[in-house]
Amino acid sequence: MKFSDVIRTAVHALRGNWMRSVLTSLGVIIGIAAVIVMVSVGQGTQSEIDKMVSGLGSQRLDISPGSRRGPGGVRQSASSYYTLTEGDVEAIRSDIPEVQYVSGSLNGSTQVVYAENNWSSRWQGVQPDYFDINAWTLAEGEAFDAQDYGGAAKEVIVGETVRRELFGDEPAIGQTVRLGRVPFVVVGVLAPKGQGGWGQDQDDVVMVPMQTARRRLLGSMGLPPGAVMQIALTVADADDLGYVQGEVESLLRQRHRLAPGAEDDFSVRNISEIVATRTATTRLMSLLLGAVATISLIVGGIGIMNIMLVSVTERIREIGLRMAVGAGPSDVRRQFLAEAMLLSLVGGALGIVIGVAGALLVGRFGDLPVVLNGQVVAMAAGFSVATGLFFGYYPARKASMLDPIEALRSQ
Repeated sequence: MKFSDVIRTAVHALRGNWMRSVLTSLGVIIGIAAVIVMVSVGQGTQSEIDKMVSGLGSQRLDISPGSRRGPGGVRQSASSYYTLTEGDVEAIRSDIPEVQYVSGSLNGSTQVVYAENNWSSRWQGVQPDYFDINAWTLAEGEAFDAQDYGGAAKEVIVGETVRRELFGDEPAIGQTVRLGRVPFVVVGVLAPKGQGGWGQDQDDVVMVPMQTARRRLLGSMGLPPGAVMQIALTVADADDLGYVQGEVESLLRQRHRLAPGAEDDFSVRNISEIVATRTATTRLMSLLLGAVATISLIVGGIGIMNIMLVSVTERIREIGLRMAVGAGPSDVRRQFLAEAMLLSLVGGALGIVIGVAGALLVGRFGDLPVVLNGQVVAMAAGFSVATGLFFGYYPARKASMLDPIEALRSQ
């Protein structure tokens, strides 16, 4: 039989019981659509999380004061002690050449006032490298210069949220605002960043030189001279991050005169480890969603195999007649395999259409992020072909192995 004859005969056989054919294809339709929607949602979620955590920086270390044991062995929180100093910052800068940028910082919250407008925001007292470490750029105005950092200048750089809430459409540069009771001149506006990896508004911030924060904003917090609340650093080569972490821990233990075996009075957080963990978690979730959808596709394939076996049983006399007039086992096998493939391909095509439409609707009206690409559709089409071949081969082989004489005698 020619290929066109095989297809025409398969179509005729399926149309003979079209309702059963439609119901059989329904399993494949649902399975393919589920694969496309589930995988698209999984990839979209992974892409969204990767985008959020990438802002944290994969070549960065954050160093915070650690907890201590007080009288009687009672553990006290890190906020009770300030074990990090500006001297630690300079030691890291000078003793570890692999470090690209390093900065200490102070922070707090305050009311920012301009004319009759006011806004509650957080402030950061920073050193020069802080802007490079956190990838901050200026939308307008100027950065602090060396004299500002050394002389405790009463100048401030504001984030976009603070600028919008205080000044609206008015220019911000050169205006005087009050942080608490202290007047500051706005010298720059940060380029907007939007929401951060932890859901916070990154633009709701004001920045001042560290010495300005220490002298003007800390008030009665009672920090030791030269203390900082946090140290952040980056390396030029991500491969050096593990080595630098070990060097930093060793250097700080030495500077803080910690005895061998004593607990660290600081903690080092490796951002790249957080990024790797998040990425692995979302990838696992994508695989789980794909596996769940694949199960429904397998169920659809089993439905095709079941119906094809029923079809072979119903058409034993027809098979015997075909063999009697010259059809060989390979002709019969191709015939029934073509019917299974046709069921699977038609169901796959409809499933792709429904799956793409469903993914687009989820992305538009749902809260879940969706990434729909050609690879997902190609994978679904491949699953459709594989389903027809795998689940159609056994019924086709069974039909081709029938004895023609026994088949003709069948009622």
